[in-house]
Amino acid sequence: MTDKKWAFEDLREGVSIPLGRKTVSAAEIIEFASQFDAQPMHLDEEAGKASILGGLAASGWHSCAIFMRMLYEALLSDSTSQGSPGITEARWKRPVIAGDTLTGETTVTARRPLRSRPGIGLVTFHHLVVNQRGETVMEMENPIMFAMRDKGDAR
Repeated sequence: MTDKKWAFEDLREGVSIPLGRKTVSAAEIIEFASQFDAQPMHLDEEAGKASILGGLAASGWHSCAIFMRMLYEALLSDSTSQGSPGITEARWKRPVIAGDTLTGETTVTARRPLRSRPGIGLVTFHHLVVNQRGETVMEMENPIMFAMRDKGDAR
C-alpha cells in the first residue's frame, strides 16, 4: 500500500480532488430504479415529467452510487483507503435527469490520526456534485480512514 498516490499524509486540509465526468442515461436510471427504488418518476419518462422532478430522474440513492464510483476512480482506487465509518450528511439539491453530465470535486475539511488504530488516520471530506449547467445536484460529507505511509507520522 505504500506505493499508492494518496495516503493519510497527502490528504491535508484544503486539498481538493476533481471528480471525473459521468453522463447518466435513461436506461441506467430505469435499471437502478427497477432494482432499488421503483417509484414511477424513476421508471417512466412521462411519470417523471408529471412529477415535481420534471423528467425521468435518478433516485437519490442512484446519485449516491454514481458519486461513489466517481470518488473511487478519482481517489480511492489509488489510495490507502481502509473504508468509512459512515456518511455524516447527504443532501440531494436538484434532480439528476436522464442525459445530465455530472462532475464535481471532493475537498479535505479535517483530518486526525486515530489513537485506537496506530497507522490509520481519519480524513473528513466535503463532496460536491454538479450537472452540466454548474448546478449543485448533491453535497455529502463523510470521514474515510486511510493508512499512513509512515506509521509514526501522526501529523
